[in-house]
Amino acid sequence: MSLEQAAAAAKENAVPIVDTHQHLWDLTKFNLPWLKSAGKLNRSFLMEDYNAATKGLNVVMSVYMEVDVEPSQRVKEAEYVIALCESRKTPMRAAVISGEPSAPGFKDYIKQFKDNPYIKGVRRVLHGGLPPGHCTQPEFIRDIRLLGEMGMSYDICIRPAELGDAIKLVDACPDTRFILDHCGNANVQWSDASPWKRDITALAQRKNLICKVSGIIASAQPGAWTPADLEPYIKHVIAEFGWDRVIFGGDWPVCTLTATYQQWVDALKHIVRDATPLQQRKLFHDNAVRFYGLR
Repeated sequence: MSLEQAAAAAKENAVPIVDTHQHLWDLTKFNLPWLKSAGKLNRSFLMEDYNAATKGLNVVMSVYMEVDVEPSQRVKEAEYVIALCESRKTPMRAAVISGEPSAPGFKDYIKQFKDNPYIKGVRRVLHGGLPPGHCTQPEFIRDIRLLGEMGMSYDICIRPAELGDAIKLVDACPDTRFILDHCGNANVQWSDASPWKRDITALAQRKNLICKVSGIIASAQPGAWTPADLEPYIKHVIAEFGWDRVIFGGDWPVCTLTATYQQWVDALKHIVRDATPLQQRKLFHDNAVRFYGLR
């Protein structure tokens, strides 16, 4: 078999990927205040850019992840991604939209999407100016329980020092499904990761929570990282949550601060190279299809 034939065969047999953390932002349509201090991310990133970044990687479906638009544009953002899902001209098949649990109007806001087949959940980044303990307040817990009643999930994106708050939130909402974003925001340059490891072990005991293997590449040293820098953290997450409760997320274009999309995928595939084909397929595809009910 020639090198060309071998490459073609590898591509044909590549594990299909469901990207559960796809960002897009069109600055002609939306205002993202946080981009003002985000350096090279402060430009539009459109579907054609995503398609170029993922070309040849067998990304068969994606789940949009909210991008913290200004609050007045939240409904517009949701309508925008619903239209993309409905068009079937993109890999996007579902969306996790922005929302503000504990705010007075949250119930009315989220209920307008209750019966939409594409809206799967809500995220509010908890380190975006919110104080520690915010997600443990009664009003916040009330609204996260509401998501569970509606069959929606909640993405936990929180400072690693506050993973204990995440434990309290998950315990208070046993009928809501949760996703822990970005491996609990581990920093692969830590000199001591033991507090994070302890909290991940505790969180993994909560069966209504899964973990998204995403974002962690952003904490690596730009231009000087290797898969070995990421491996202890990713393997700890997989060991604690198990192969049935981990899902892949690209976190593009944020990942481009340290790596291309392909470099991130290649690094993760290298880290799980000794896993069985079924285990790898669960991580990259099957678990996401099951969790989000994708078609």
